[in-house]
Amino acid sequence: MAIKIVFLAQVGSTLAMAGITWFAQVVHYPLFGHVGRGAFSSYEALNMRLTNFVVGPLILVEGGTALVLVWLRPEGVLLFQALVGIGLLVVIWLSTAFLQVPMHNILTRGYDDPAHRALVRSNWIRTVAWSGRGLLVLWMVGRVM
Repeated sequence: MAIKIVFLAQVGSTLAMAGITWFAQVVHYPLFGHVGRGAFSSYEALNMRLTNFVVGPLILVEGGTALVLVWLRPEGVLLFQALVGIGLLVVIWLSTAFLQVPMHNILTRGYDDPAHRALVRSNWIRTVAWSGRGLLVLWMVGRVM
């Protein structure tokens, strides 16, 4: 029973993050350029704090359950699937740490067009990787069913 809860938490957190990432990529990040320049610094600081409040727990659940699934998997989930899932998370975390966070840090000092463009462009890495994770967990669900 416990492994089913872990698996469901993996599926739910991954699909939630895939959806959030698509929303950020298509709607949220592109609209940064339309926020007033004078208020942008405080907007970005609040944006980062509130976003972390929403995505932080999901990322922790997703990462923790992904690790558990490497060792304990419901019948039907392949080790290969669990390892690919971890690999995609590594891509996401490295992209976040080395590409998106530095751009957000620049933007907290005020709107910067090159940083904004780099954020939107580089976020495609996470969007594609989380989409891949979404498809991967749906494949897992199909195998478990």
